[in-house]
Amino acid sequence: MIKDNQKLLNRLHVVLDALIIVFSYGVSWLIRFKSGFFELSSWYLSLEQYMKLLIYIVPLYLILYYAFHLYTSKRVQGRRLEAWHIVQANSVGLMILILFLYLGKMMDYSRKMFFVFYCVNIFLEIVVRNFIRMVLRKYRKQGYNQKHVLLVGYSQAAEGYLDRVMTHPEWGYIVNGILADNVPDNTVYRGVRVLGGTEELAHILPENKMDEIVITLGLSEYHKLAHIVNMCEKSGVHTKFVPDYNNVIPTKPYTEDILGMPVINIRHVPLNSNMLNAFVKRSVDIFGAVVAIILFSPVMLVTSFIIKATSPGPLIFKQERIGRHNRPFYMYKFRSMVVQDEKDEKKGWTTKNDPRVTPIGKFIRKASIDELPQLFNILKGDMSLVGPRPERPQFVEKFKEEIPRYMIKHQVRPGLTGWAQVNGYRGDTSIRKRIEYDLYYIENWTLGFDFKIIFLTFFKGFINKNAY
Repeated sequence: MIKDNQKLLNRLHVVLDALIIVFSYGVSWLIRFKSGFFELSSWYLSLEQYMKLLIYIVPLYLILYYAFHLYTSKRVQGRRLEAWHIVQANSVGLMILILFLYLGKMMDYSRKMFFVFYCVNIFLEIVVRNFIRMVLRKYRKQGYNQKHVLLVGYSQAAEGYLDRVMTHPEWGYIVNGILADNVPDNTVYRGVRVLGGTEELAHILPENKMDEIVITLGLSEYHKLAHIVNMCEKSGVHTKFVPDYNNVIPTKPYTEDILGMPVINIRHVPLNSNMLNAFVKRSVDIFGAVVAIILFSPVMLVTSFIIKATSPGPLIFKQERIGRHNRPFYMYKFRSMVVQDEKDEKKGWTTKNDPRVTPIGKFIRKASIDELPQLFNILKGDMSLVGPRPERPQFVEKFKEEIPRYMIKHQVRPGLTGWAQVNGYRGDTSIRKRIEYDLYYIENWTLGFDFKIIFLTFFKGFINKNAY
């Protein structure tokens, strides 16, 4: 059973972590005292004297790793989240070590050495854990270390769960079947068959062949939920619940506790609920915009000369867009089209081989150079470096009636680039998929996520094959 495998893997992981801690500690001593990177005094403690502290350091760090959930299953846990937990655990460990040395008046131990240990240990932990993740996913994809799952309930939630599991065999989930009352027996979806009604669970659970029960009841069947959960808990089988309203509830719901009653907030926007988040993002926007303006000033200068020399009209094209809190603002671009009446300009999207686009305009649109003046929009506070792309007022009016949750994107500042754009949804692409990616970004924002999007923009965000 997978439970036994997971216990064995966790024990091996603890041993491996202990070895990494010892190795990182020894390497850090060599870097600090033998590499020549640091200035040395005439006398310092030997490696053996430093190693005595490992009696306290190894157990401390293993406890911290456990406290920061580093021994949970890696099947669907994100690499960024795991890396962040490693940084958190090591940061707390470093503070405890420094405090221990201070209270113990151990002034002979180098604080620089412990800082080097902090950096080396984080690096090695992340590298080794990602290697383990890669190996496990490879073996799961080949059919080893599988987790056997049974779904209870047939709904959109069940289909969504199967869609994701079947397209990611490296997660190692084997769905043995579905129990449902609302569809005929032997109904098949993605190769998974409906085995019978939900009451069959009472006969299947005692066989102890399932590693996990996933409840995917439809909304109309939620009156059965308490009974099904009760059956699962009596058997001791790990149980999960996938709600059939995931199109309403966010991927990471924010809950409140009112005297033991859980209250789920329909929409949790980290940038609106935490002033520190908003301050940090705005600070990064201002710093990033200033640096980008300096770096790209030669490109903008050359582009300005070419536009002026090849096409009569203004250098900068201003277009009304809808921004944060549904407020309109003028977004700046290098002009890439011939000058036209405002009524003609509002008619619709730019199409392939559009005669309005100038020769230089076609190039700067493809290379996204026309977007560079928006760095000044960022300085003004109309936009951010990263966020959902803003739309024109007429399209906002159209999309808000056609696409559910479309207006949520206006709870944050629009961006120069975004999660949808680096995933290929730019220009003439699916607006629904674009909104899906925008909402994921809004609900899961972190500063690290912003840096990831900026990094990806340099590799696949500038050249836009859908820009005409």
